[in-house]
Amino acid sequence: MPDLRVQAAITNWAPRFVAQGVDYNDFIATTSKIETWDEWLDAWVQTGDMHTELAQDAETKGRQLSAGEAYVRAALCYHFSKFVWMVDMDKYRSAADKAVKTLYEAHRLLDPTAERIEAPFENYQLIGNLRRPSKNGLPPLVILLPGLDSTKEEFFHWENVFLSRGIATLSMEGPGQGEVGYNSFIRPDYNVAVSAMLDSLQSRNDLDLVQVGIVGVSLGGYYAPRTAAFEPRIKAAAAIGGPYQFAEKWSDLPPITRETFVHHTGSKDEQEAEGIAHQISLEGVLHQLTQPFLVVFGKLDRLIPWQQAVRVAEEAPNAELVMYEDGNHVCNNMPYRYRPLVGDWMREHLMT
Repeated sequence: MPDLRVQAAITNWAPRFVAQGVDYNDFIATTSKIETWDEWLDAWVQTGDMHTELAQDAETKGRQLSAGEAYVRAALCYHFSKFVWMVDMDKYRSAADKAVKTLYEAHRLLDPTAERIEAPFENYQLIGNLRRPSKNGLPPLVILLPGLDSTKEEFFHWENVFLSRGIATLSMEGPGQGEVGYNSFIRPDYNVAVSAMLDSLQSRNDLDLVQVGIVGVSLGGYYAPRTAAFEPRIKAAAAIGGPYQFAEKWSDLPPITRETFVHHTGSKDEQEAEGIAHQISLEGVLHQLTQPFLVVFGKLDRLIPWQQAVRVAEEAPNAELVMYEDGNHVCNNMPYRYRPLVGDWMREHLMT
């Protein structure tokens, strides 16, 4: 019988794994071998290594498409091996490095025009992966923001939703996220980092930077509306599964989520982390968000109460709320509903 942490990870995040591109058979085969939480990372790294070997074998045979697809699967396995696993930070970093490396191998084979973007910010660098649609012309740009435990390596298939609609994507890592999190911690005013990233893009002549949207998932669903409230270059915003007040149900969050928040805020303990969580609030902010704003939420969300989404939509002047009665956190149990919706909505607001 898996221990409580393993069971919590399976229960809370199985739909997310599959929605982001982890093969369901891999999910079952990998998690069925895990009894204790300390075994989680090694099991998923082993699955990632298997896909890396498949990719390398396919490439030696000249099968670039198969190799690239296998590298994407490998990157996802490495990412999810460590996403909320705070047991051994050396192993965490090793798996994270593998996720970054294998996704760039996938880009090399599947989308060679993809670029790594580094933007100066305070005393470190912000990082993003920029991809552009295949059609000629100046595409609008959507900035995709991860949440507490997601990174740019999780977003390959999410990016494709927008690329197929003629929109460029920048999957961004800001303070406390992914590679940027090695030198920084979560901060409530995340919007200043997005502004710095936009500043770094201004000299480009291959993007329509007059038409910029922003989409955040989970905690990124707080970062996105906050950014839109303070950054006039954002023309449309969408929040999927985002909180109004992150600390409202702090004690009800899974222990591994609280531990992850402690780590990414640089807190010494949960008490300090809870204090930072209380600062992650849209109270007094949303009246400034006058751009078109889409709020997507699942009423069965176990992490954020659905009433928070209602409040977000009520306080933003130009908001539209889509509440899925059967949706879970970030509605990852029904990606076929929310992903086309958000992609089409962004296209309609940035390209028409």
